[in-house]
Amino acid sequence: MRMLRHWFAPSSRRLFPEDSMRRIGAAIAAGEARHSGQLCFAVESRLTFAELLEGRPAREAALAAFAHLGVWDTAANNGVLLYLLLADHRIEIVADRGYDTRVGDERWLAVCESIQQALAAGEAEAAVLGGVAALSEIIAEQFPRVDGGAGGEGNELPDRPVRL
Repeated sequence: MRMLRHWFAPSSRRLFPEDSMRRIGAAIAAGEARHSGQLCFAVESRLTFAELLEGRPAREAALAAFAHLGVWDTAANNGVLLYLLLADHRIEIVADRGYDTRVGDERWLAVCESIQQALAAGEAEAAVLGGVAALSEIIAEQFPRVDGGAGGEGNELPDRPVRL
């Protein structure tokens, strides 16, 4: 059944056209103006045939994207990836180790559930924009922007969302 879902996965370009991706990127930039963390959004329509054969779970795909996009490599270990795997209807949040003792799993899960509700209502862009806002709030609580501060205060990663 999973193979069929991936074969007929919705297009990330249809759900998130270029104008939508620009608005999401602008929301990421606006959020990062309030904190010193780094937030990335990546959307993937489907996994490859080989990944499906090996049974790769969405979480593993998100972790691979986290590494590939360099979200793990921020100076203050405060990067966060919001990842959507459309074929599996999965939302994954991968946070760098700087959050390990600061933010409990229930906070990340609440953001995922909020995004899922909006996606189920057919509001893909609004779902991601809401997720970006919620994640920016969490990041700002833990890593507020400090003018003139050292390490992690610059924009280390592009704000532009990524299609994988």
